[in-house]
Amino acid sequence: MAQFRISTHGRLQDWIAVEKGYFEEEGLDYVIDMRVLENADQDIATPALSDVRTGAYELYQGGGGGKQNMSCACHWATNQASTDAAGQMWGRAYSVLPSAIYVAADSPIRQPQDLANVEIAVGYHSGSHFSTIQALEAFVPREQINLRFVGMPYDRVDALLNGDVSAAAIWNAPSYIVEQLGFRKVVDSTFMAGFMFGAQTDPDDVERYFKALRRAQMELDLAAEKYKHYYLKEIPTRYTDRVDVRAFGPGERIVFLPYTKETYQRSQEWLHERQLFPTSNAPLAYEQAVLA
Repeated sequence: MAQFRISTHGRLQDWIAVEKGYFEEEGLDYVIDMRVLENADQDIATPALSDVRTGAYELYQGGGGGKQNMSCACHWATNQASTDAAGQMWGRAYSVLPSAIYVAADSPIRQPQDLANVEIAVGYHSGSHFSTIQALEAFVPREQINLRFVGMPYDRVDALLNGDVSAAAIWNAPSYIVEQLGFRKVVDSTFMAGFMFGAQTDPDDVERYFKALRRAQMELDLAAEKYKHYYLKEIPTRYTDRVDVRAFGPGERIVFLPYTKETYQRSQEWLHERQLFPTSNAPLAYEQAVLA
C-alpha cells in the first residue's frame, strides 16, 4: 500500500500530529508532501499581477497538481470538483479559515461599501474568490464587485505590500502577516473549506488521518502558543524576519461535523446562480461525490 500523502494547507494541526506521533498511533503510514513548501517562495510561475486563471479547482481538474491523496481547499472548489468526479469529498469534517479583505493603513477605504467597483485581488476559483463575493453581497450590488485574479495567496500578499493593488482578499497565515505589517481589515470573509481525496486513496487511511487530526485540534485549542512556530514551515522565508509568528492566531480550525447533503446542494445552487462554473453535463449526486 502506498504512503498516504498529506498536502500542506498552511494549518498547524498536521504538524502537531507529526510532533505528537498521532499519525503513527492511529496506524497511518504517511508523508507530508513537501513540494508546496519547497516552492513556497515562488508560489506560481506566472508573474503575480498577471490575470491568473488557475486556482484550487483547476488543480483538482488537472490531476491534483500539488494536492495529493488528502488535500484541502475552499468548500466551493472541492464541492464542484467532487461533483465533476475529480475526487471525492470527505463528508465527516470540514474546516473554517479566517479570511478578510485588507487595505493599506492610509487607504480611503473605510467601510465595506467603499469597496464598490474597487479592484480586489483574489485567487481564481479559490476561497478568496468565492468568499469575497459572499461577503460583499451583503453590502454592495453584485455587479459592483470588481475582482482581479492575482495568482496564489502569497502573490496577493506581495501585491498588497508593494502597493500594486488597492485591496486584497487574504486568508489564514497570510492574514496574520499583513495585519502585523499594518494593513487594515475592511470586512471579514471567513469561509468553510472541504477535504478531498483521490480514487487511489484508501478510505480507511482517511479515517485514520482524521482521528489523528481530531486529537491535534484539541491540543491546538488547549495550548496554541506551543505550536505557532510551525507557521515557519508554511510561510515563505521572505517574510520570516518581518513578522513574529508567536503573535499569530491559531488559524484554520477543523470542525468534526458532517458536510451534509443539504450543505452540498445549497452550495451547488449558490455557485450556479452566480454562474461561477460551467454547468456540468453529468454532475454526481451527493451520495457519489461525498463520502458521508
